[in-house]
Amino acid sequence: MTFLPKPPDSRDLSERVLLPLPSEIDYSNASEIRTQILSAARTRPGGLPRVLVLDLSANAFMDSQGVRLINEVRGSLHPHTRVFVVARPDGVASRVLGLTGLRRDVPVYDNLLEAMAA
Repeated sequence: MTFLPKPPDSRDLSERVLLPLPSEIDYSNASEIRTQILSAARTRPGGLPRVLVLDLSANAFMDSQGVRLINEVRGSLHPHTRVFVVARPDGVASRVLGLTGLRRDVPVYDNLLEAMAA
């Protein structure tokens, strides 16, 4: 079971907020991660970000709860806040996002630089 040790490390780059996610996302921690993501996005100085980047590049395990988490975050934010995901192309998260079809709905980038520049 992997929980974020504290509210996610967020770095505000203009109107973008980067949130690194834990190496494992499953039923045991998805709800807590969702709460922390939404709290970080909603309480940032300057209001809601224009782009929220969820960094799954360190992810080693993610099941359907990770997909549900991303969808719930998207649905809970202001409609003008876009959600981007970073996932290693050869990683578990990337495969899960592809298999479930979430890649069609959420931009998924191979690395952090691409996501932050988009």
